[in-house]
Amino acid sequence: MIKIAQIRRYPVKGLSAESLEQVQLQPGQGVPHDRRFALAHASAKFDLLKPEWLPKTYFLMLKRDQRLATLETSFDEESGVLSVYRNGEQMARGDLTAPEGRAEIEDFFADYMKREAKGGPRLLEAPPDHMFSDHRNRVLSLINPASIAELEKVIGAEKVVAAPINPIRFRPNLILDGAAAWAEFQWLDREISIGGARLKVTKRIDRCAATHVDPDTGNRDMNILKALKQGFGHVDMGVYAKVLRGGAVAVGDELKVL
Repeated sequence: MIKIAQIRRYPVKGLSAESLEQVQLQPGQGVPHDRRFALAHASAKFDLLKPEWLPKTYFLMLKRDQRLATLETSFDEESGVLSVYRNGEQMARGDLTAPEGRAEIEDFFADYMKREAKGGPRLLEAPPDHMFSDHRNRVLSLINPASIAELEKVIGAEKVVAAPINPIRFRPNLILDGAAAWAEFQWLDREISIGGARLKVTKRIDRCAATHVDPDTGNRDMNILKALKQGFGHVDMGVYAKVLRGGAVAVGDELKVL
């Protein structure tokens, strides 16, 4: 039996994950509040009235800005307040739905990231029916820890892996339990049911160097892309899925391949 082990969202693109026990999915949408905000470079041209997808290079991101991983963030969806911590100490706090709050967060990241911020970041809020995802469409990402375990064997053949690879390196929304290694690749173009929702698996996720960054320390300590290529002949880990029918999804719900 395949079950949902964890549900995660990333309210601000590139910042830390938040754990959820249950979500209410809507057709054609991602996890609520996932990638709702992003820290864009000053040169990024984004029209709030006519939003268009932008690649990750226009934003602060782990692939290039690994120091983001040394911060912990917490987002209160009711108040709109984002709190930023480092080593347990609060570094910044601001209401992301208000100009003054956004300015507080922008000032902090301009100072913290310095040259990487490229003239000072702008904190953007996605208009309705838009999210700052790495994928052009609004989808969920699914990760299978059994596939990660196979990757650990490849990395362990070259060096000692002190601890299991943290699935958060791959920025998933749903972390599975009980699936065979690489089973998720067999679900392409098929529908799956989870709780009260139905989704369609649309694409394998090709990975980038952001996965080299330890999400707890910010250190680039593994070459995930090299290990995937050498061990399996590709750089894919996990799959994207589109919500076809909305419904409640909770930790512990069974995933069925239809």
